[in-house]
Amino acid sequence: MAEVLVYVDHVDGAVRKPTLELLTLARRIGEPVAVALGSGAEATAPTLAEHGAVKVLTHDAAEYADYLVVPKVDALQAAYEAVSPAAVLVPSSAEGKEIAARLAVRIGSGIITDATDLEAGDEGPVATQSAFAASFTTKSRVAKGTPVITVKPNSAAVEAAPAAGAVEALAVSFSEKATGTKVTARTPRESTGRPELTEAAIVVSGGRGVNGAENFSIIENLADSLGAAVGASRAAVDAGWYPHTNQVGQTGKSVSPQLYIASGISGAIQHRAGMQTSKTIVAINKDAEAPIFDLVDYGVVGDLFEVVPQLTEEIKTRKG
Repeated sequence: MAEVLVYVDHVDGAVRKPTLELLTLARRIGEPVAVALGSGAEATAPTLAEHGAVKVLTHDAAEYADYLVVPKVDALQAAYEAVSPAAVLVPSSAEGKEIAARLAVRIGSGIITDATDLEAGDEGPVATQSAFAASFTTKSRVAKGTPVITVKPNSAAVEAAPAAGAVEALAVSFSEKATGTKVTARTPRESTGRPELTEAAIVVSGGRGVNGAENFSIIENLADSLGAAVGASRAAVDAGWYPHTNQVGQTGKSVSPQLYIASGISGAIQHRAGMQTSKTIVAINKDAEAPIFDLVDYGVVGDLFEVVPQLTEEIKTRKG
């Protein structure tokens, strides 16, 4: 069976959930070979093996932390040349898509971004994507070279499938461009204790209807009762009510959780583009004609300041 390269997104050896989802998808089209880079790369092996990686190619060097993107592209290209895979899968983060795009250019291959599903085809992997602000679903495949595909988080269930997970050192020679952009300082982001927005299984978002930064505590309380991430519409972010890092939409982050709750969000096309692939969508809005109701699975026409606190209390009660 052909091998499939999977780029590993990890933090000091702790593998992030989107990578485990990629391993599930990779097993549909071949044998997963994971590529783990940087500090803690070897520590990822047990987790990767538990989820189906037949091999784990590792390499650690200061360049991965000290410089932006290109060292990782150099390493992934080295893995590509060593393995000659049937496909290369990368998580659809901002960095992941840049890595994938640069790799595709280097190896002369086509690229598919933000896939939401993957299946084997007679002429290569077939990817499912959402198009035109998620108004349409398309199936496509790469017609030239080795497919390079980025996959959105929450596109597949994580499945354990123990494999050998043999660790092999990857030989990497960095290009001259690898040290072109240096990281001069880092400021750790304050942890809220909530899930990462793009990876969360549940997202609770607030919009213009929240009517002020001081009222976002209502949204946060609901999110915390569900163990959810907090999102915001562009209107709320532009008004300074919530950080830009939490913006959901065309100019923010794309999310695809199992459950998306939109409170006080009208449903402009720009917002819909970032959340319309959510599995179940619930909207709370006092305007019965709001466009958001055109795409929801469940809608509540009512004042969010009455509905959301009641919902939060009911959830807390049911959880005991």
